[in-house]
Amino acid sequence: MKYSSNHMEQYIPAKEFVDTIIIPLIPFHFSADAEMKKLAFQAEVATIFAGEIEKELSGRVMLIPPYYYVKPLEQEVEVKRLNTWVQNMETQPFTNFIFLTFDPAWKKCEKDLTGNLLWFPSIQSGDVHASETHHLITDQVAQVSELIRSFW
Repeated sequence: MKYSSNHMEQYIPAKEFVDTIIIPLIPFHFSADAEMKKLAFQAEVATIFAGEIEKELSGRVMLIPPYYYVKPLEQEVEVKRLNTWVQNMETQPFTNFIFLTFDPAWKKCEKDLTGNLLWFPSIQSGDVHASETHHLITDQVAQVSELIRSFW
């Protein structure tokens, strides 16, 4: 399920079966053109990746809007904000919180997060519509779906 009005109509009567939240962590940065382009590409890939995981695990997970932050990561501030998001979501019967990111900076503060961080090496550039990109995403979705199932 996704955070949309149609999916919320489905979620509310079935909420006891949807126990996992997926939160994409997406950085942005505008001070360097090359970095800006790379991060925009990674944001597109992360959005597709998270959407495919939601489809694969449909009925058991909810994909919420991405958590955007300015890079470089201000660890203490962002961890506190992200944990506040989780506290708000804990008012529903969610028991698993999965953070998806291509940014290795999150690994340094993983222990302080209320949830499980899944970090993946990023694709640096390319075409999100290219068959190679879709093949890579499909392969990773299968592996990540198995990993998420292991949390259940």
